[in-house]
Amino acid sequence: MLIRKYQKSDCAELAKLFYNTVHVVNAKDYTKEQLDAWATGEIDLVEWNRSLQEHYSLVAVADKVITGFGDIDRAGCIDRLFVHADYQRMGIATAICDRLEAAFKGNIVTYASITARPFFESRGYKVLKMQRVKRKEQFLTNFFMIKR
Repeated sequence: MLIRKYQKSDCAELAKLFYNTVHVVNAKDYTKEQLDAWATGEIDLVEWNRSLQEHYSLVAVADKVITGFGDIDRAGCIDRLFVHADYQRMGIATAICDRLEAAFKGNIVTYASITARPFFESRGYKVLKMQRVKRKEQFLTNFFMIKR
């Protein structure tokens, strides 16, 4: 597995990976209506690219397939961390997160889904607050977490 910096040419494929991961991996913790509100399939690629370029963003590749990606902003917030549904539990999220955390000095925070919460807890993150976020008339539970 190769982990490399994000490139503009990755954007559309990352958007597809995000949509598919949310709808497959997170389906055990959220309703279909919540998943549809969270990942609509209509991502503004210009805005996503801008955000990914402004953040420290990494992409995991295995056998010429993008298997995951993640990013951390300048304030130390892990914004996105998604692994392809067919590549779960292979250490990809761990490898990306290791690099994201190493790139930032200080407290790191994230807004973890129900599905991702155990992963972040296993890395030493603590829940500061459970939240219900409204997306397109649906409420989704997530957890504001910190690693000191």
